[in-house]
Amino acid sequence: MVDFKEVISECLKQMIDEMTIEEIKLLIEVPPNKEMGDYAFPCFKLAKIFRKSPNMIAEEIAKNLLLTEDITKVINLGGYVNFFVNKEQLAKKVINQVLSEKSEYGKSDMGKGKKVIVDFSSPNIAKPFHIGHIRTTVIGNALHKIYESQGYDTVRINHLGDYGTQFGKLIVAYKLWGNKEAVEENPIKELLKLYVKFHDEAELKPEMEDEARAWFTKLEHGDHEAKELWQWFRDESLKEFQRVYDLLEIDFDSFAGESFYSDKMDAVVEELTKKGLLVESQGTMIVDLEDENLPPALIQKNDGSTLYLTRDLAAGIYRKNTYDFEKCIYVVGSQQILHFQQYFAVIKKMGYDWYKDLIHVPFGMVALEEGTMSTRKGRVVFLEDVLNQAIEKTKEIIIEKNPEAGDIDQIAKEVGVGAVVFQELSNSRIKDYTFSWDRTLSFEGETGPYVQYTHARCCAVKRKANEEVTANVNYDLLADEDASEVLKVIETFNKSIVLAMTKNEPHIVTRFVLDLAQAFNKFYHNRPILVDDKDLKLARLALVEATRQTIENALKLLGINSPTKM
Repeated sequence: MVDFKEVISECLKQMIDEMTIEEIKLLIEVPPNKEMGDYAFPCFKLAKIFRKSPNMIAEEIAKNLLLTEDITKVINLGGYVNFFVNKEQLAKKVINQVLSEKSEYGKSDMGKGKKVIVDFSSPNIAKPFHIGHIRTTVIGNALHKIYESQGYDTVRINHLGDYGTQFGKLIVAYKLWGNKEAVEENPIKELLKLYVKFHDEAELKPEMEDEARAWFTKLEHGDHEAKELWQWFRDESLKEFQRVYDLLEIDFDSFAGESFYSDKMDAVVEELTKKGLLVESQGTMIVDLEDENLPPALIQKNDGSTLYLTRDLAAGIYRKNTYDFEKCIYVVGSQQILHFQQYFAVIKKMGYDWYKDLIHVPFGMVALEEGTMSTRKGRVVFLEDVLNQAIEKTKEIIIEKNPEAGDIDQIAKEVGVGAVVFQELSNSRIKDYTFSWDRTLSFEGETGPYVQYTHARCCAVKRKANEEVTANVNYDLLADEDASEVLKVIETFNKSIVLAMTKNEPHIVTRFVLDLAQAFNKFYHNRPILVDDKDLKLARLALVEATRQTIENALKLLGINSPTKM
């Protein structure tokens, strides 16, 4: 694939010895309108080097630059050197590559032989899998697919919240008010009721908190009854969670949650003690992080029980020993930034140089229009309900607009779930937002259904044409402005993936596929495809197929399907 910025940088390097090709490439811009060319290089930074005005430098470069076949024209515009690329060459190289690589287009082997762990989703056992969990779940899944597309061996870990004092609370509540049949019939909603009731009652009877802590300590020490109840809560919860994962078509390589590390924490405490890092503070055991400008890391409570941080330390050491990862990525909300700073700092103090390979990927919080979500108060929106409502709404729209679409149930599932996932990935992950049913289920504007419809439109054009689509076409017929805009977007696909991977920002791929859908729809409306001129028709069909394939590949990275009919 021709990289026009690379080509331009190499041409400019002939006349700018004082800068590297990479430095030149970083300065290259896309002009604000098409009449000014396809790319522009600003000469303002060269004024000091050449002791001339930017305009004079640009004029000199434009006159004397030796061009390759990929560049047709160079002009000086107000201190910028503006480049016009060879549109026929662009079409030939892009379409040949997409049509030959098909589902592999956009992929690379840059990560070959390297392992990346993505820790994501991680709902709490016996608590609702609510709308707040969708962000970690779909961001993590997209990151797994993005890294995998670049050749990395990715390991998907669902670090279940299946340990901690909340289980003591749940055991107390179940023993006081629980009903086995009711829990088995509707596990999460019934366990949530018990959890909420515990907090209501504990406000009046604070001693219940002590009872809960005592039950959790029993669980940590292997008490038979505590362990049996905990295992039952876990098994029933996982059945419910799996329904959501099935809807999202998300799999995991490991469900090793916090409990998995319960027998590995003593070794961590022992190691911290041996290395002189563990000190007593007001009856608790801590690691002092003052030299890292962080509060002390609490490792062990005064009753001997461990904390979330202790379990993360055990998990990190286990994962390094088991997987020897290149990176271990934690897709966890921004509320936990301090926790991860402390965790990484303790690993560093323990003398492990792989602390720098631990990466926290934070994201903003989800609020409800009626206020903040609270599991303790039972104010939540279940993720399964959101996905099912999106599917039902989509089904109604399809029946109304295109009852002949075929397998309406399947299309409704792909589009409805896709709408929810796309919305979650359409903005920078760090932004907080308020969940709104109307916005989530809207199919207007820059949405998942809009992109999926563009894919379905490409499929419909191909069906109607009933022609074999090949790369053996007259590329001169794809040199118009509308076709070139589509091709220029397609050409940036791999760069968008790599940038998304480098920044751990899936929304860069979302933005890419929106830009492609918009460029294609403009081409579709301005340039008839199924024309009488067969050469022109075949050339435009090749562009349609290149667009369709690239949209499918991009949506796949986001965990979204590409329906062929809508």
